[in-house]
Amino acid sequence: MNIKFRNFRPLARPKLVLNNPSFLRDRRVEAVIFLGAFIALMLFLGATMGTKNLLNSIMQTAFELLTHTVFFIMAITVLTGALAKLFIEFGVMRLIEFLLRPLMRPVYNLPGMAALAAVITFFSDNPAIMSLAKDKSFRSCLTDREVVSMANFGTSMGMGLIVITFMSSLGYFNSAIIGFFGAMVGGVLATRLMQFFTRKDFAKPTPEELQAIREQSQKQLSFKSQGSLFERFLNAILDGGKTGVDLGLSIIPGVLIISTFITIITFGPKDPNVGYQGLAGEGVPILTWLAGKIGIVFEYLFGFESPSLIAFPVTSLGSVGAALSLIPRFQSEGILGGNEVAVFTAIGMCWSGFLSTYAAMFDSIGFRKLTSKALLAQTLGGIGAGIFAHFLFLLLALF
Repeated sequence: MNIKFRNFRPLARPKLVLNNPSFLRDRRVEAVIFLGAFIALMLFLGATMGTKNLLNSIMQTAFELLTHTVFFIMAITVLTGALAKLFIEFGVMRLIEFLLRPLMRPVYNLPGMAALAAVITFFSDNPAIMSLAKDKSFRSCLTDREVVSMANFGTSMGMGLIVITFMSSLGYFNSAIIGFFGAMVGGVLATRLMQFFTRKDFAKPTPEELQAIREQSQKQLSFKSQGSLFERFLNAILDGGKTGVDLGLSIIPGVLIISTFITIITFGPKDPNVGYQGLAGEGVPILTWLAGKIGIVFEYLFGFESPSLIAFPVTSLGSVGAALSLIPRFQSEGILGGNEVAVFTAIGMCWSGFLSTYAAMFDSIGFRKLTSKALLAQTLGGIGAGIFAHFLFLLLALF
């Protein structure tokens, strides 16, 4: 039986990007450049340390970071997670947000409701802003321009409780508080800069739209609670502790990968008289050498007396949890003091690993095209936070 289909046309063959010669050529060039840079770096490190010592140092450093730093940070995140959940359950977070409201418009040029962004990120991390920005009732309280600048504002408080608790556990509570105020100044700078950078990206809202936003902002977001007082307390600490475990687990890749790499290019042999032994924390001080070339800048702006200290701000760009893992090494080498802790706290909170989260954050809230402006604003804000913390520490040291 011969069946004929009229008006039948075969489906057009999709044009794959992989068939594009220019695409393949670009990818090949990228691969060659990356491979060449990677091999050159490994050959340099291996020739300096010895291949066996290099590989042993990498593995030993990662293992030491996991056992001595990650688990300690995870213990802190579990406890602070439980505390944060208790604050939410029993209205403390709402009280803090209420007290911060009068400062928002004159200081940050944001509505009072935006204070909740800083409160939430202070007890968790900067990606927590996405849950607020996606909430329709919350987002209706802000203009689009305020939404994008709120991301910079909230980031400046990221992992604040964890950073302050970690620094305080080492005996630097006062310096950590100075750093907290530095992070606040950095947040003002980053938020205001973001609003300046995006002044032409958004149309000015009409009076009717502003009135609707003002009316909506007067409403309170609700945190519903159910059960008896004991059940609420028990559920809060268990749920908060579980959240802390998740956060502790999430920082493992950043700590092990970023901190290991930074350590390998920051510190030299443990015993210069003996040389490289393949021990944890050994490497070739490439980053220290580069920082030393402009060390006078870091010494003036941040008060860093050792070029190795620049490793903390650099690591904070990708993960503040990974940056915290460097603190014990600085302390053991005797280059960590109150000023350094104040600057580290300010920069660590203000940046809180924004380079690794901003692309996803701004894509999630629908403003991917503004990512580069947000990155620039937050970078300048973190630098300003560190500078302010340094000079505030010097000022208070006079009394």
